[in-house]
Amino acid sequence: MSAAMENQPSNLDSLLRSAFWIAGPTASGKSQLALKLAERMGCEIISVDSMQVYRGMDVGTAKPSVDERSRIPHHMLDLAEIHESYDVAKFRRQALLEAEKVQQRGRRIIFCGGTGFYFQALIHGVGNGPPSDPNIRNALEIMPVEDLFSELKEKDPLTVKSIDPHNKRRLVRALEVVRITGASFTSFKTDWKRSELVDASRFWVLEHSSSSLRNRIDERVEAMMKSGWIQETQRLIDSGLKGNSTASQAIGYRQIIEHLEGKTSRDTMIQWIKTKTWQFAKRQRTWFRHQIKNRPVNMEADRPENLLNELLKT
Repeated sequence: MSAAMENQPSNLDSLLRSAFWIAGPTASGKSQLALKLAERMGCEIISVDSMQVYRGMDVGTAKPSVDERSRIPHHMLDLAEIHESYDVAKFRRQALLEAEKVQQRGRRIIFCGGTGFYFQALIHGVGNGPPSDPNIRNALEIMPVEDLFSELKEKDPLTVKSIDPHNKRRLVRALEVVRITGASFTSFKTDWKRSELVDASRFWVLEHSSSSLRNRIDERVEAMMKSGWIQETQRLIDSGLKGNSTASQAIGYRQIIEHLEGKTSRDTMIQWIKTKTWQFAKRQRTWFRHQIKNRPVNMEADRPENLLNELLKT
């Protein structure tokens, strides 16, 4: 039995089946809907966000506020220092153990976030693959992200279709596996039948029209700037942000770093963040529509309270 299997809850099937799942693109209203659902149903919220695990990445990740966290318990936030690495296997292990504790307290679980790869890992597991090779990984880490993507496209065209071309962490791991084994990274994925255990009627994917979502993104970026996103990034740089190849490439933080280095003006930086966030949101939208059976939720159709009434009908 693999280490991943040994560390997962014994009641994993029932845990997945009984949970609520709220997913969708950035700025779609996931957190607010999750809060309302949690208050109504006696739930606790487990964040499914690859950047909210880092302490100090608050403004730019739209991390739940202190007030929101006091109203409803949130989990999988602030787990790692900015200079530490944090991978999907560690996330899955910790998230499922937290979910088991929530269930043991007699409360229900909401998995809420926008990181499709992490949702995939929670449901299907993490492919075992070979152990990391320090020499290969170090060589890959210093390559530009564009070169990583080009090599993966050449050597593993199947996997490259499912990886964000700007996600250096995933590109490095996929190429590492390809170089070590000569096999496609996709061949190491596991247990796809487990998706049958997730109730599609409770896997809600929030949707907006393109124009509405883009406006929401623009407004949120402006609000984040007013809330001190640039100052937050400077503090993180002082704490080692640039040494974290995953966090430093996060949308928004990457553009702010370039601005602080004098490479772009403030206006150009903000416009780049809006554009990159919109491009990312479109990829998220496509991923959730096709990768996991779900119930689409039109967030423009009604007030959240009325939406919940409709969604909770059995």
